[in-house]
Amino acid sequence: MTSMFRTVLGPDFERLHPQLQRRFSVGLASGEACTGRGVMDRIWHGGAFVKPFLSLGTTRNILVPREGRNIPFKIENVPYADTFGRETVTFVRTFDLPGRARRFDAQMVLSPKGDRILDYLGTHQHLASELHFRAEPDGSLLIRSGEHRFREGPVDVRVPELVGADAEVRESYDDHTGRFRIQVRVVNRYFGPLFGYQGSFEASYTGIRGGGVRRGLRPVREEPRA
Repeated sequence: MTSMFRTVLGPDFERLHPQLQRRFSVGLASGEACTGRGVMDRIWHGGAFVKPFLSLGTTRNILVPREGRNIPFKIENVPYADTFGRETVTFVRTFDLPGRARRFDAQMVLSPKGDRILDYLGTHQHLASELHFRAEPDGSLLIRSGEHRFREGPVDVRVPELVGADAEVRESYDDHTGRFRIQVRVVNRYFGPLFGYQGSFEASYTGIRGGGVRRGLRPVREEPRA
């Protein structure tokens, strides 16, 4: 067994910075979880027209409706087997914004063919996004979203481009500071930039064997389709 991230990257996994290799080796095989703690230098969103959509998303822990600078931040990557026996890794981000912390939840699973990763967004996994991973020449990791689907009961439809968005995540490691750097940008093809953040964090690793997943990290509903 190997991590789902190594599986989709194949030989290119070895091109990642060693610290990124360890971070993205998190999985049931490694028996490790990763927790990142740091600061978002900036959290931003697009014009006023996007606020209603961001606010709606927060009801299911999708995206963040507030802007801010120097915001304390935590990301929890914990592997577990979901209800359907699939290896899953949480990507639960908590932003300690003034007045109220906000969460952006996602769970990643490997596609049945092992050629891509599906990112289930929010507390109820109604939104599924294909993710495509690429190791960059400088050892950083580039993640781009592909097709987005809405899934609920018998409904399984592609999200139209008019209301959908393309996400790009860049993660790297700074040897001078000993910190990971991350930059996220979400853009609608018609309306432009919607949401994003950039900052840095330090990572720590803990064993998961016998520990399970802490309460609140798993979604309320799990989607069987992959």
